[in-house]
Amino acid sequence: MTTPPATPSDDQARGGRYWFWLATVGVIGGVLSGAFGVGGGIIMVPLLIFLTGMDQRRASATSLAAIVPTAVAGAATYFANGQVDVLAALFVAVGGVVGSYLGAMLLRRISLTWLRWMFIAVMLIAAVRLFLVVPMRGDGVLEIDVWTAIALSGLGLAMGIASGLFGVGGGIIAVPGLMALFGMGDLIAKGTSLLVMIPTAISGTVANSRGGLVKLSEAAVVGVAATAASFAGVALAFWMPPALASYLFAALIVFAAVQLAIRAVRAQRKG
Repeated sequence: MTTPPATPSDDQARGGRYWFWLATVGVIGGVLSGAFGVGGGIIMVPLLIFLTGMDQRRASATSLAAIVPTAVAGAATYFANGQVDVLAALFVAVGGVVGSYLGAMLLRRISLTWLRWMFIAVMLIAAVRLFLVVPMRGDGVLEIDVWTAIALSGLGLAMGIASGLFGVGGGIIAVPGLMALFGMGDLIAKGTSLLVMIPTAISGTVANSRGGLVKLSEAAVVGVAATAASFAGVALAFWMPPALASYLFAALIVFAAVQLAIRAVRAQRKG
C-alpha cells in the first residue's frame, strides 16, 4: 500500500492522488454518517490527517464543512422514513448552534498537542457509551415539557462544542444521549441527530471560515463524496440490528483513537 505524502505540495495537491484521498475520506465518512447518525467526522478527521497530511486544526475544520451537505441528505432520508423528531431537534439545535460557535473559537486558541489528546479522549468516551447503552428499535416522538426542553438544549450545547472544536457533527454525543437519556429508538435518534447537525455544522463552519481554517475546494470534494455515500449508509442502518450497529461503530471509534494516539505520541517525540 502506497503511503500518501505527509505534507502535499501545491503540485501534488493539484494532482489526482490528493483529490482521490479526499474523495475516499468523504465516501467513508458518508457511509458512517448515514449508518450511525453522525457527521462522519469522528473517522474523517483522523483519515484526513493520515491520508492527506492535514494538521488537526485544518482537518477538523474541513470535516465540519463537509458534514453540512452530508447531514442534509441523511436527515432527509430518515425523515422520509418517519424517523426524525423535528420538535426535539429544534431544542437540541438551539444549544448546538451556540456550542458550535464556542467550540470553533476554542479551536483557534488551543494548542495542537492539547487538541489531539482532547479529541482522543472524546472518541474513547463515545466508544464506551456505545458499548454501555443498549440500543432499541422503536418509533414515536418525545413528550416535551419545560424541563425536557432545557435538557435537550443542554445536550445540544455539548454536541455543538464537540462539533466546533473537534470537527465532528456531534452525533457521537447526540445519538447515545438521545437513546440513553430520553429513551429514543436508535433510528429516530440517528435521524434527529442528523437534522440537528445542519445548523450546528453551518454555524461552526462560518466561524472556521472567518478564521481562515477552511479551503472550500477540499471541503467540497469531501462533502460531495460523503453526500453520495450517505444514502447507502442509511440503507445499512435500517438493515443492521441496532446492537450490531452500535458495537461496530464503537469498534471503529476505538481503532481511529488508537491510530491518532500513535501519531500524537510520535509528534511529541519529534518535538
